[in-house]
Amino acid sequence: MTIYSFPQTECVRLVQLTDCHLLADAEGWYQGVQPYWQLQQVLHCLARDWPDAIVLTGDLSQDHSLASYQLLVQLFQAVPVPVFWLPGNHDDAAELSSLLAQPPFLPDKILQGAGWQWLLLDSTGPTPAGYFSASRAQALVSRLQSHTEPCWLFAHHHPRPIGSSIDRHGWQDAATFWQLLARFPQVTGLAHGHCHHGYRSHYQGVALVGCPATSVQFQQSSDWQTQAQGPQWCDWRFYAGGCYEVDFKRMMP
Repeated sequence: MTIYSFPQTECVRLVQLTDCHLLADAEGWYQGVQPYWQLQQVLHCLARDWPDAIVLTGDLSQDHSLASYQLLVQLFQAVPVPVFWLPGNHDDAAELSSLLAQPPFLPDKILQGAGWQWLLLDSTGPTPAGYFSASRAQALVSRLQSHTEPCWLFAHHHPRPIGSSIDRHGWQDAATFWQLLARFPQVTGLAHGHCHHGYRSHYQGVALVGCPATSVQFQQSSDWQTQAQGPQWCDWRFYAGGCYEVDFKRMMP
């Protein structure tokens, strides 16, 4: 697996975008919003001050259609910074790999810079729920055994229940995953999508951050409800020495 290294710097700024839910038609509607135009608004906002890189954490498409991914490529074609990505449960990973094989998209799932490493974990499986196979776990262990600098993880699924209806499609067999992380204190945190809800918490000494969606947000309720609150995302800064900051960004509808 290839590794992307940022230029030597005291700070790396990453923008996390997630749950874009693009449709085959740029004018299409999803839960009361037009996902294409919402994502376009976010990119126009970022163009005022581009980060060092963008990380897409899944559910880039709603209908996993070729046309939706072509729209994604169209939206990002003029982005001047690297764009890294993970599939979500709504995505076709093989199609993504084929279509996102051109700049600014890069296939690397290991990033490093400013004394940090960032690992992009594929948490998709045969169902909408999170899935972390033995082979994925072993690859993570191998990396963490050989690199002890501060580490941040990105994934699509949430590894802990958050108290909403999306928990039925959360990370399966998460106990095994947490047992693995307990062996590696350099893992500072994990940021994910899937929940369409921005939050911060801690578990077993690991920071957990849910990134809100560029499409719609999910209500924190036992029944599935959505709310159009304008496109949202996370803006990260990772500093040499192991410190980090995250800002939850929002554009009003």
